[in-house]
Amino acid sequence: MNDWAQEFSAGSPLAQAVEGFAPRPEQQVMAARVADALEHQRSLVIEAGTGIGKTFAYLVPALLSGRRIIVSTGTRNLQDQLYERDLPTVCAALGRPVATALLKGRSNYLCLHRLALADSGETRLSSRAQVAELARVRDWAGVTATGDIAEVEGVDEGSRLWPLVTSTLDNCLGTRCDHYHRCHVVRARRQAQEAQVVVVNHHLLLADLALKEDGFAELLPGADAVIVDEAHQLPDTAVQFFGVALSSRGLEALLRDARLEAARGAGLQAGLEQRCDRLVLALRELRLALGPGTGRQDWTSLPAAAAPALEQLAEALGALAEDLERLGDHDAGLERCAERAAAQLGRLEQLLAADAEAGLRWVDTSRTGLVLHLTPWDVSARLEGVMQARACAWIFTSATLAVGEDFSHFTRRLGLHEVDSCVLASPFDYPRQGLLYLPEGLPLPGGEGHTAALVAAARPLLAAAGGRAFLLFTSHRALEEAHGLLADCGDDYTLLVQGTASRRELIRRFRGEPRAVLLGAASFWEGVDVRGDALKLVVIDRLPFASPGDPMLRARLEAARREGQDPFRSVQLPQAVIALKQGVGRLIRDHGDRGVVMLGDPRLTGRGYGRVFLHALPPFRRSRRLEVALAMLEDAEVGGTVGT
Repeated sequence: MNDWAQEFSAGSPLAQAVEGFAPRPEQQVMAARVADALEHQRSLVIEAGTGIGKTFAYLVPALLSGRRIIVSTGTRNLQDQLYERDLPTVCAALGRPVATALLKGRSNYLCLHRLALADSGETRLSSRAQVAELARVRDWAGVTATGDIAEVEGVDEGSRLWPLVTSTLDNCLGTRCDHYHRCHVVRARRQAQEAQVVVVNHHLLLADLALKEDGFAELLPGADAVIVDEAHQLPDTAVQFFGVALSSRGLEALLRDARLEAARGAGLQAGLEQRCDRLVLALRELRLALGPGTGRQDWTSLPAAAAPALEQLAEALGALAEDLERLGDHDAGLERCAERAAAQLGRLEQLLAADAEAGLRWVDTSRTGLVLHLTPWDVSARLEGVMQARACAWIFTSATLAVGEDFSHFTRRLGLHEVDSCVLASPFDYPRQGLLYLPEGLPLPGGEGHTAALVAAARPLLAAAGGRAFLLFTSHRALEEAHGLLADCGDDYTLLVQGTASRRELIRRFRGEPRAVLLGAASFWEGVDVRGDALKLVVIDRLPFASPGDPMLRARLEAARREGQDPFRSVQLPQAVIALKQGVGRLIRDHGDRGVVMLGDPRLTGRGYGRVFLHALPPFRRSRRLEVALAMLEDAEVGGTVGT
């Protein structure tokens, strides 16, 4: 039995290896709970407040256990951090060399077959910049050991070149590929199967659970435990994963690849060319039939012209699938295109035939494209089944999983029953380090003038903080309005606005530029870590209730109604509470941080459910007085206490 207080003490090897390490009782408790779950192969759900050090709290017992562990994270950035920084640190501190592997989705690895297609000249590059990018990728391809495209310098992660030189599950040739014996995805999978600790992301974990990675062996049968970090993201990822979707972009990629493979092989035959043209026309007709607007539409409210256009699309796709099947008898590339066409046709037929019991059907349209969706009402039974079929420990952790002490919002969505759970509070001194400012007199969100009043209320705080602020919004429209107001006010802030650069670039500039004010929407509410004096103020415009028109939310609300639950109390409120906890959590990231969170939604004090939000937030001092907030930002001592 390990002494976890000793493992995480000031004199421990871990303390010697990690700069600034300090013993935290909460971290020791978490390590003990994780170790117990690993030993007895139990399920555990644990909310670990910011500053506990949850990554080390699960890595240390996982490595000491000697068991085979899969760690799943929410994003590629977190995967890289775990694999490149945290795992080596813990392994070195413990003196235990452990075989580890990093496994990403196949679109993160160079595909040698598709690189050859691009080099052949058959792939049309859209600009001189893409030609230069391809040259960089070609040079790198000769020296890389992993094929991980994150290694390539000089090619942006959002470049349009990447889909041309990486594969998807749809277009991968598998064992029929001439480059299979050198395939980077195959090598990464093989290394993962041989490693003691494998770092994946949530989508890959679900793919392995659902056996959707055709042609590749599973990871889970040999695993003793699965640790899901940032677990609050898993339920929504699962709903998307188990849904059905058919996109115009996916069909266009199929057409592009079919033409490429035909040109590379026996040549593009007239019949196949006609089938491709017919499908292009059917896609255009469907987009026209859906009307000029963009956004999400419920299937039942589609224009009358949509039904015949969908049937025309199905006929055109079926004809293409038949032609490709005939031509693919002696060509692996065309054979795979035929399989893709048949799979796409199967999805379309499933969408067309679905009834009200299958889930919510909806369409998402952009200016030039569309996606057809079938979102299941509930995936908990499917998740429960696949997890129970794997006899191993399941550990779910995040800084935001519970509403108060209640985990049911999370566990119900994953089909978890009678699971061990606990909430470990942050070790930060929130009453000393932070203030929750609730300005008086703001109009209700959605009403006229709310954003203008919010910006006016925030301006004295921005001045006192010298910028150094996040302004977080629940809609892009409010964000753009606030940007315009701040840009016109004449203050010399450096305004950094979501959408003008990548998130990574905006955060880099925020940390480095004085008087920076970052305006962000959903993607900046979580996963952003700015410590120290660079961030002193977080302004949140309103309670983050999801739009009732969001089809994903509508599916969950309907599922709650079917189970006899109150949709607001069981779905909308817990979801908004967890989202607000994420947003507020941007402020205090270290023991030395100090600052103010301003919440600009009067419903926090004017509605009964406001108490649920306030109870779930960190125990900041709370005030409605501007002078208290200003004093906090100026590091002066003014009396604001809880409730003042």
